[in-house]
Amino acid sequence: MKFPGIKILDRYIIRKFLGTFVFAIALLIVVIIIFDTVEKMDKLIQMHASPYKYFKEYVINFIPYFINQFGGLFVFIAVIFFTSKLAYQTEIIAMLSGGMSFNRLMWPYFVSALIIFIVSIFLSLMVIPKANIKRIAFENELKNKSEQFADNMFIQESPGTYVYIRGFNGERNMTDYLAIEKYEGSTVVAILETGDKAQYDPKTQRWTSDRYITRTFADNVETFEQHERLDTVLNISYEELGDMAGLAKTLNIFELNRFIKDQKEKGSDMISVFEVERAQRFSYPFAMFILTLIGVSLSSRKVRGGTGLHIGIGITLCFSYILIAKFTEEFAKVGTINPVLAVWIPNMIFALIAIYLYRKAPK
Repeated sequence: MKFPGIKILDRYIIRKFLGTFVFAIALLIVVIIIFDTVEKMDKLIQMHASPYKYFKEYVINFIPYFINQFGGLFVFIAVIFFTSKLAYQTEIIAMLSGGMSFNRLMWPYFVSALIIFIVSIFLSLMVIPKANIKRIAFENELKNKSEQFADNMFIQESPGTYVYIRGFNGERNMTDYLAIEKYEGSTVVAILETGDKAQYDPKTQRWTSDRYITRTFADNVETFEQHERLDTVLNISYEELGDMAGLAKTLNIFELNRFIKDQKEKGSDMISVFEVERAQRFSYPFAMFILTLIGVSLSSRKVRGGTGLHIGIGITLCFSYILIAKFTEEFAKVGTINPVLAVWIPNMIFALIAIYLYRKAPK
């Protein structure tokens, strides 16, 4: 097949596509930031955050996150908006009547989607995780330290060893209660419990307490012993005491791969959550192609109701995509569905819809 190149008409469509996309997303970003700022205003005043700090540490780092999160929706809206306008003004009919095939008409749309895809996947794999570090750190500043950590945490430290932490104080690095449970299969064989508060050293990952007890179970007999001065190292990082799902969002793709490998070695029960995060970084950018094909196929036909009808149908389909994506994501996180398959199910479903609409589109 001969390479079609980039003709004047192609440049016209690419300019319209990308221009509409940038305009739509920039407009909504401004609105979202205004509402978000108003919502956070009380806490911003309490922490005496200057407008410069808020803009530098939060707003700038929020923008790429927002663009990638809703990029597919804006691609869809952009395609439908300007393509239905072309159809309503009979420009598409003129193109097809002039001998251009519908396949050829799709070429500049594909080029535009490819540009957005490249930007999106670069943001997703490398830029957004780095931006999330500052964004999440700033959001944590707005919270109390106690809000940054769960009251009750059950963490798998290594295969067969679980750590239960209750009432962790992030400001003092201290917990009200610490228990280490060892299992053989599904049977608990030993438990270590602190009789007093336990202190944590983030640098050495060492836990200390003035008193602790041990309980061992063998042949249906429990042995109970009291001890003084606990001093032990657990393979649990400071970040793992907080929001683990949030931690995964701050890692670039190479760091995330290493992190997942490390958690698998520990036998973590949150592997599916991390694998969902990794799979989404590829599936969301790829959706740009599918949503572009659906948008063009839907809006290239001139119908009664014009642009409004196309946009209404398009937004309904797009929000259906988001709903299905969130639905399958939750199943994946609890281990009901393979995480990679679950994340790609919406793309598979809408790829079939795209193929059907493409075949029905005017040739």
